[in-house]
Amino acid sequence: MLAQAVDVGDDEALSALHPAVAKWVRDRYGGLTLPQRMAAVPISLGSHTLVAAPTGSGKTLAAFLPIISGLLRMHEDGKLGDSVYALYVSPLRALNNDVNKNLVAPLEEIGTIYGEMPIRVAVRTGDTPQSQRAKMLRHPPHILITTPETLSIALVAPKFGQLLSTVRWVVVDEIHELSGSKRGTHLSLSLERLEERARGFVRIGLSATVHPLDEVARFLTGYGDDGSERGCTVVDARFVKRTELRVRSPVDDPVHAPAEEVSSRMYSMLKSIIRRHRTTLIFTNTRSGAERVLYHLSKLGAADAEELATHHGSLSRDVRKDVEDRLKVGGLRAVVTSTSLELGIDIGSIDVVVQIGSPKSVSRLLQRVGRSGHSLERASRGILIAMDRDDIVEDAVMAAEALRGHLDRVHIPRRALDVLAQHLVGMSIERRWKVEDAYRVVRRSYPYRNLSIEELRDVLRYLGGGYEGLEGRKVYSKIWYDDEEGVFGRKRSIRPIYYGNVGTIPDEASITVRTKDGKWVGNLEEEFAERLSPGDVFVLGGRTFRFLKLRGATATVERAEGERPTVPSWFSELLPLSFDTAEAVGDFREEAFRRVAEGRGMISWLMEEYPVDRAAARAIASYFEAMDGFLRLLGVAERPSRRTVLVERYVSKEGKLYMIFHAMFGRRVNDALSRAYAYVASRRLGSNVLVIPGDSGFAVVLPRRAAGGAEWLPGALGPEDLRDTLIEAVKHTEMATMRFRHCATRSLMILRSYRGRETSISRRQANSQVLRRLAERIEGFPVLRETYREILEDVMDVENAESVLRDLRSGERKLVLMPEYDVPSPFSHGLIVSGYEDVVLMEDRKKLLEALHDSVMRKLEEAGLSSAHRESRAR
Repeated sequence: MLAQAVDVGDDEALSALHPAVAKWVRDRYGGLTLPQRMAAVPISLGSHTLVAAPTGSGKTLAAFLPIISGLLRMHEDGKLGDSVYALYVSPLRALNNDVNKNLVAPLEEIGTIYGEMPIRVAVRTGDTPQSQRAKMLRHPPHILITTPETLSIALVAPKFGQLLSTVRWVVVDEIHELSGSKRGTHLSLSLERLEERARGFVRIGLSATVHPLDEVARFLTGYGDDGSERGCTVVDARFVKRTELRVRSPVDDPVHAPAEEVSSRMYSMLKSIIRRHRTTLIFTNTRSGAERVLYHLSKLGAADAEELATHHGSLSRDVRKDVEDRLKVGGLRAVVTSTSLELGIDIGSIDVVVQIGSPKSVSRLLQRVGRSGHSLERASRGILIAMDRDDIVEDAVMAAEALRGHLDRVHIPRRALDVLAQHLVGMSIERRWKVEDAYRVVRRSYPYRNLSIEELRDVLRYLGGGYEGLEGRKVYSKIWYDDEEGVFGRKRSIRPIYYGNVGTIPDEASITVRTKDGKWVGNLEEEFAERLSPGDVFVLGGRTFRFLKLRGATATVERAEGERPTVPSWFSELLPLSFDTAEAVGDFREEAFRRVAEGRGMISWLMEEYPVDRAAARAIASYFEAMDGFLRLLGVAERPSRRTVLVERYVSKEGKLYMIFHAMFGRRVNDALSRAYAYVASRRLGSNVLVIPGDSGFAVVLPRRAAGGAEWLPGALGPEDLRDTLIEAVKHTEMATMRFRHCATRSLMILRSYRGRETSISRRQANSQVLRRLAERIEGFPVLRETYREILEDVMDVENAESVLRDLRSGERKLVLMPEYDVPSPFSHGLIVSGYEDVVLMEDRKKLLEALHDSVMRKLEEAGLSSAHRESRAR
């Protein structure tokens, strides 16, 4: 029931709008943009509409022009009362304020044509003062701008909630950002609850980079009571804007160029870009990286100090807003950011976007580069600066995929029981429900279309205090529930608890690290701590420590002098390469190796088919030629690609056997596969097994004497075993402990706020550990089930991992076991070095990579398989 919108032309599109609105468009802009033309008629006719169009194409007005027209016609018919008729929901409070500014001005200008402006607009978020909320009750806005969390509170507000019964339009902005998270799941349920009181409102989704459109459209619209699709008109104008991309390497030879030279040339490159453009937006993949780049640009004098700034989530709201305001008025030459400026906050005119390192997905690349050229007439320009060979390959493939119009699929969480629990409490506040009626409402939401009635009843039993032992731990019922009658409703005094604990975004926690005798060592981010298992070795403050246990917000460790870390400190900050992009890199590998084997010109092919400079092309060519020579040295006929997984067996000087799976599936899939293989190996060998997950593969490190040649390992895991194996693998990890706390908080099992006071994160951490031990003894406890579902499906990618294992079994993909060797292959160097990543005291990472590369090249030269990068063949 999805329909593709067509370009009807200006005259027909404008005729669907109110005459005053149409005249304003002609006077102000001369006409409509493509997405505005395509959206005007379907929205005006009451069709649910998904608008996918680049930044600067007028998406927001594409939604609001028909809404303003409809409100003006209601006013003329005497039907525009004191109530809310349109909701605009976005994931960012700053974006809400931005839209308010950009909507108020058009309304004022349209009002001068119309003669008056009867339409009122207001913003309501968690930051809105009580005085303004009271004013909204006296004079309700016709258009309300809000967030998913505030909407869920408004639905149960005794007076304001009544004003939502007149809603006729709901606009969901940045729907790609929301749909891929539990905030989107939360919003999806809120829209179905709104549907109960405002039947038939029009849903309008807005996004710049989203795929697949049909699935996101279904997420937006949901289903009818009978399970049928509601239907949606899809406005696909994603590639109407011209995009220019270029991949650059600071040096010809990233392996041998000294780290200082690579860094120096990168900053010189950045300085040159900044000097050549009026405004440059620079993306790094971490907050610490953004600060580091800004520091070096300031020292280098890339621009005056007051014209350089950074913007990321660790800065205060006032600082971020100041940077945004200065960007809008052209007061900054360059801003360095991590992820905080990806979304559609109006930051004015950006000339060029620079991405340092791989952005890890095509969609993220286009989202970031789309911040430049803030109009359809101007091209979006992006420069990708790659610092090592793996990044160069990723960037080249991503840039080519982006220019071909290929995007990554969004992952939409399914059947999240913690979010469901929160909404069932909200529904109980609204009225008394029959279980069948609540089930009907919940199943209309796309993420819950496959929810079983038993899963719903399990959550109701938990909320109704139906599981023994919880009240003894001060977890009291949140609703009253009669299982026999099949009804539930509000429990007295639950309203303030619900108001104070709504939302899905977990609180950031800092973990205190102490030795066994209580000596303070430092602090860790919770995201990093959740990756630790007892026995893991990590670096903090330049020293290595062995992780022993976590209690509350305190991690206990012991010194591990001279031992190699098993978890790199930057792991939690890294973005994972998407599965779709990883598979595209796998296809690239296949073609590149074919050209190497045939002796065809690699460099010329790369520069013709991919937007790379000569330095990047040379680095890629030498990388693949070295790997090809290595495989010929070992007599391996196959090459790693999307369809072929090579399992390399590298025996280190310490006698460790590295089982390296060259699996080009992205880190979420490889995280699942590596943990499962490691668990199987540890059970067989009776000892802990080191795992090194990466985007292009993973390593399971075994004791050589105990494991033998480990020929048994690749076949020791099947698709039917994966989920159960993974649950056992993560059950006793800190990841399970912390994810349980997040799920328990969303489920209102642990409260962030009680009686108007915030509870401390350390107290919540301690409570969650006690409650989890209790939950493990309750069969099928929904909060614990959701914890494991979140880890397997949202943190990892168990579905694609299962698909890979099925393909290996069926022969769709091939698995090839390589012979043992005492030197690792070129494609494994980055993975192996990540295991040494933090031991900068012993050897610089760059020098270690260079040493590994040189050891391979010496072997190739001894075997007569190296010829100075095969320059003649490369050309």
